[in-house]
Amino acid sequence: MRSAAARTLHGLVAVMVLVGVGVEVVTAFTDGPGVAGTMAERLTRLFSYFTIQSNLLVGGTSALLALDPQRDGRVFRVLRLDGLLCIGVTGIVYHAVLAGLQELTPSGALANLLLHTTVAVVAVVAWLVVGPRPRADRATVLWSVAYPVAWLVWTFGRGAAVGWYPYPFLDVGEIGGTRAVVNALVVAVVFLLLAGVVAFVEHRLPPTPGAVRDGSGPVDRVGPADRGGAADPDGPAGDRGGAADPDGSVDAGAR
Repeated sequence: MRSAAARTLHGLVAVMVLVGVGVEVVTAFTDGPGVAGTMAERLTRLFSYFTIQSNLLVGGTSALLALDPQRDGRVFRVLRLDGLLCIGVTGIVYHAVLAGLQELTPSGALANLLLHTTVAVVAVVAWLVVGPRPRADRATVLWSVAYPVAWLVWTFGRGAAVGWYPYPFLDVGEIGGTRAVVNALVVAVVFLLLAGVVAFVEHRLPPTPGAVRDGSGPVDRVGPADRGGAADPDGPAGDRGGAADPDGSVDAGAR
């Protein structure tokens, strides 16, 4: 039952991301040529938005969890945590700073609702209800910082080269370098605070069934049958002298 719920919730997140990003891609192809120059430039700008990238992170990892709710591994843990944290930052920053700054078409309003609000809410609900957790160990949290740092380097580097920034609060040409850097640091603090909240909550909620701790294997469910050497084949599976009966083992828009 829980596995079915996990597949459903994670799958729902993946589908919403697919629809939201799909609408934005179609818009990039159908907007007039004067909107952002060449098609290559329009697509580069689209996929430079933190909103789009954070949705792809949470949507991609959710799709993998829909296929295998217990999927694990160091790289996957980092990507999954980045997806959760970045979609959280996306929702917070959008509703605090960016909401209402652009006129939206009906399709743009749909994409905006999905990418800035609905995906974030459902992804967090999925994490709280079906996990998998705990996954936010210290190494995972530390490695998760690499992506937002790389995004800031790309944003400021490309902005300096072409004069375009994805968000007004990072636009060096409009607000100056000092203010843009301060704004970036504020967003970084929000990211780190959310990382702390996720780590705190994860280790105080009960582990989800089949959860894996610290990349070392399934949560320990050692019973009497797992201890010791070869058991008397005529004795109970729980004899500490040996291997248990194999049938008695635990089943394993605006952007």
